Amino acid sequence: MADILYTYKDSVYANITNKCNCSCTFCIRSLRDGVGSADNLWHEKNPTKDEVLNAIRNYDFSGYKELVFCGYGEPTCELDTLLEAAELVKKEFGLKTRLNTNGLGNEENNRNIVPELSKVIDSVSISLNAPDAAKYQEVSRPKYENGFDKMVDFAVKCKEQIKDVKWSIVDVLPEQDIEKCKELSEKNGIQLRIRHYS
Repeated sequence: MADILYTYKDSVYANITNKCNCSCTFCIRSLRDGVGSADNLWHEKNPTKDEVLNAIRNYDFSGYKELVFCGYGEPTCELDTLLEAAELVKKEFGLKTRLNTNGLGNEENNRNIVPELSKVIDSVSISLNAPDAAKYQEVSRPKYENGFDKMVDFAVKCKEQIKDVKWSIVDVLPEQDIEKCKELSEKNGIQLRIRHYS
């Protein structure tokens, strides 16, 4: 089985699924099999909820500050596993939890999942990827129509119920797109993180 938990810097990451509802042009999945301490993040089949929970129960979290749901798939595609794993790590290990997401979890689950997330997730990082719908469609290639608007709506809903919400972009975007992303962030009151693309 591929790694369910792996580390990067001072965080532990949970790779709970390889399912994804986007096919981003820059996705790291097309470049290599692993990241951080993990050599292989490709599951032959998705781990079961029990496998994820057991991996957490048997992990030594000493020295780590948070558990981040981020792997080679979109965590909200396995929402039940995500919610139970987040609750477990908070209750049994006292860790903070973060969700790295493409922001399309409401569409994936056919409902507003933010109230459920807000009970067990401390911070959310949402991939903005582009400043407008046309460029988002071109870069993120979501399986849903109007993906950009749905992602923005998800971010706004998260901001209403979760204290720490950020959008992220990579620094390879043209300068004018970065400026437009900053304007969008200011308009919606959501912090923008510009990540270095390696």
